[in-house]
Amino acid sequence: MKYEFGIMKHGKRNLITDVPGVTVGHFTLSDGDVQTGVTAILPHGGDLFHEKCPAACHVINGFGKSTGLLQIEELGNTETPIILTNTLSVGTAFTACVKYMLERNAGIGREEGTVNPVILECNDGFLNDIRALSVKEEHVFAALSSASSDFKLGAVGAGRGMTCYGLKGGIGSASRTFEIAGETFTVGALVMTNFGSLRDLTICGDKVGARLTGEETKDKGSCIMIISTDAPLSSRQLKRVTHRAQNGLARTGAITSGGSGEVVLAFSTANRIDPSEQMRECRILNDNSLDLIFRATVETVEESIIRSMYEAEPVTGVGGHKRDSLRNLIG
Repeated sequence: MKYEFGIMKHGKRNLITDVPGVTVGHFTLSDGDVQTGVTAILPHGGDLFHEKCPAACHVINGFGKSTGLLQIEELGNTETPIILTNTLSVGTAFTACVKYMLERNAGIGREEGTVNPVILECNDGFLNDIRALSVKEEHVFAALSSASSDFKLGAVGAGRGMTCYGLKGGIGSASRTFEIAGETFTVGALVMTNFGSLRDLTICGDKVGARLTGEETKDKGSCIMIISTDAPLSSRQLKRVTHRAQNGLARTGAITSGGSGEVVLAFSTANRIDPSEQMRECRILNDNSLDLIFRATVETVEESIIRSMYEAEPVTGVGGHKRDSLRNLIG
């Protein structure tokens, strides 16, 4: 792709998994009318329930059916994998995530509290027969077990049936590295894109959508944005980070219509929280040092959205509905 996104240095893979410890796995269902799947993000490879990550969330527009955000808003941490899927499979993914956590933690619901699965969704019903409820618990387990530092982008996993700017959407990712006080840190983003009208598509300031011909679509849908960093941030600071994701979204042409569900979740892999501790000591960046993290968030979200489209193959799904690839249209 000929475009250059932002001014900051990319991570080694230019993926969210450039943040040490973060892994991502997919399970894709692609068979005729069924075009859907699951994507799983593991914040680290340890005991997520007893090594919780500081976290925050921000709902830009709340037309969505996500789970787990209420507790993140209240307690400022996340304690499970983050599961992405289609709208009507949220319940299945929730149950699978509970079982995954119960298998690894005998105290959940007994000596310890219950668990807060984070399930995020977009509606893939244009390309996928969403009423078929094709996503099963075993598909969630498969996505979790396949999680690694290298993973595919585009029409894969939960992104298989997604539409973005009237073209094929899906899963996108990017990363940036930078130095603060002589230490190197990374910010990574992963997005699931299912929003926008073709006429608004903008790439690095280039109004590409206005030049493309194709079926015009209403600006509705959803975009899920996951931000990860190894910089030591508090949940309050991560909340500030989530607010910057909208800037990256807007750079691609989005207006965030009333029928769209834009949700941002950010977590830090530093300063993990042991719930048994009564007193914690940890390093936190000064608020005056956050501008590089804000810029990295904007750049990675913008690039991730475009990569979700550019890396996606064309897909034909339910009812013969089709979505072409951005790569085919701009080369």
